[in-house]
Amino acid sequence: MNTLLSIKTRNNVLLTMAQLLEKERAAIISINKKDLEAYKGDDISMFDRLKVDNSKVDEMIAAAKHLASQEDPVGVERFRFKHDNGMQVYNKTASFGTILIIYESRPDVTVEAAGITFKSGNKILLKGGKESLNSNLKIVELWHKALLQNNASTDWVEYLQFNRTETQAFLEKPTQKVDLIVPRGGERLIAFVKQHATCPVIISGRGNNFVYVDKEADLEIAIAIILNGKSKISACNAVDKVLIDENLPNKEAFINKLISKLNTAKIQVLGDAIVSKNHQLEEIASNEVWYEEFLDYKIVVGEIASNEAAITMINKYAGGHSSVIITKDSDKAKVFMENVDTGVVYHNASTRFTDGSQLGLGGELAISTDKLHQRGPIGLQHLVTNKWYVHGNGQTRS
Repeated sequence: MNTLLSIKTRNNVLLTMAQLLEKERAAIISINKKDLEAYKGDDISMFDRLKVDNSKVDEMIAAAKHLASQEDPVGVERFRFKHDNGMQVYNKTASFGTILIIYESRPDVTVEAAGITFKSGNKILLKGGKESLNSNLKIVELWHKALLQNNASTDWVEYLQFNRTETQAFLEKPTQKVDLIVPRGGERLIAFVKQHATCPVIISGRGNNFVYVDKEADLEIAIAIILNGKSKISACNAVDKVLIDENLPNKEAFINKLISKLNTAKIQVLGDAIVSKNHQLEEIASNEVWYEEFLDYKIVVGEIASNEAAITMINKYAGGHSSVIITKDSDKAKVFMENVDTGVVYHNASTRFTDGSQLGLGGELAISTDKLHQRGPIGLQHLVTNKWYVHGNGQTRS
């Protein structure tokens, strides 16, 4: 068992990590090139997430420094109560213990997600994908250096070099205590972890996000938000579906303009039965496409009868991640935001803001589409459980 490190030590490890990332910047980028050259798959979004350049190293350094500046999330008092018999009762935040992060392709997870996990007092088990192995091992080497420089055990950060069979065996029968698992990746990875894990899992990462353009929308805002939502196709906060109110004034001209702008951005536009017929687009093969997260240069545009119909459709097909209403009607926006069942709901703003750093958390472990124990971006203050502290002087219950 690892004894909880003092907040001073945890912060110093994070600051040392930031210094080492800067010092080893060129080496990290060079080693990452080996991973990029070795990647033979055709998943463009995975390749995008795999790449580490100067700006990505800058983000890693900023994440480590910001985490070091944040308040300790452990030991925060959430509730207090004085019993009639004199006992003093407190409920305080506590670390989980050991957290396993299973992830694909993104070496920055080895810094940011691990950093959040470490700052909140947890031991970290990292299981990255084989495509980013060299990059991940280099970053874990820096974690170990940072820990040793601050007289902390390297056991706090452990990298599991498991293949799929070994990972399944570990999930089903862990060889050490695991309190929480966070899978970061595509739907197949998440399904694999859910199927085999024997401890709690935070489900994260599936997007398939919708934008609803209400009949009272500002059309310039609508186009800007849809284009921005498709500006990074590898992100889980990307837009895949657009619903346009059938009563929108100048609807056909708006759809033509939207299609033109998307095509200029090299986005393939598919339509539902009505939009494809009216605008000479390829029609979606079936309604099953509404369920799909694309992670590709592809988007579906369809017509919808009303705000209520949009809410129903989003609740049926979306991934539980993010959704947007574009409207000048604040009452209609309120109805949409209260009734759409996604972790983040937007009024006249882009889904690309669904990100821990953008929503004030400083960083994120994951974006949860579950409802327990935290929904949406999971930051430092959410990566804790709680514990009851009861102080007495001999009380017994009659």
